[in-house]
Amino acid sequence: MTVLLTGNTATGAASMLPMILWIVVLGGLMYFMFYRPQKKEQAKRDAMLADVQVGAAVLTTSGFYGIVIDIPDEETVIVEFGSNKNCRIPMKKTAIQEVEKPGAE
Repeated sequence: MTVLLTGNTATGAASMLPMILWIVVLGGLMYFMFYRPQKKEQAKRDAMLADVQVGAAVLTTSGFYGIVIDIPDEETVIVEFGSNKNCRIPMKKTAIQEVEKPGAE
């Protein structure tokens, strides 16, 4: 017990340095493996949703294909589904999963 109380503090600090170094390395590794790719993917999705135009063919998160016929405000689009011209549904832009620009082949 007295050995622990009278232990050399210099060796205690030196033994903590590798542990702190490993924590920093693992933190950096987790940043580059998880946070950064997710942030890039979110930026790509935000850019796609900002570029939605009238006439674009879209795939919704529920799996429906449709054509954007109107964009009344920044968060909402009106999508026409199928060949029935009476099936027009307002939905949030965040419900769009993929966008194909009009005229793009």
